[in-house]
Amino acid sequence: MTTTSSLHPSSARLRLGAEPRQGGSARRINGAWWPRSYDLTAELPGLLAGLPHRWGHISSVLVNGTMWSLPRDGMLVADQMVHLRRTDSPRAEHTVCLLAPGHGRWDLLVVPPAATEAEAERLMDTATADDPLEGHTA
Repeated sequence: MTTTSSLHPSSARLRLGAEPRQGGSARRINGAWWPRSYDLTAELPGLLAGLPHRWGHISSVLVNGTMWSLPRDGMLVADQMVHLRRTDSPRAEHTVCLLAPGHGRWDLLVVPPAATEAEAERLMDTATADDPLEGHTA
């Protein structure tokens, strides 16, 4: 199932990939998110509101420390504390990792806020394709 939000200013611009098939391996990237800025305090509530309920309560978010503006430890989102952590790992440079105890972990590709709509669509399509490398040459 693919979920795409509208481009209404108050909603998250989010696209999720299909759930893994029974017995299949988990996806490395579970979807793509196109925030309007790198201010996590402003962007996170919209993102979390746009996620499927089956993902449960996201209690921890891991982002690239050099790209995002974020409060020291955490923030309240919908009356629940969400812990915010930074990483300097080059592998996490363009992703956000969402953790929900008892439900799982999801990694979303972060489309740069300054991307054009065409660039964002291409990146989101690639991130949510069944085979992200299909049709792309080196």
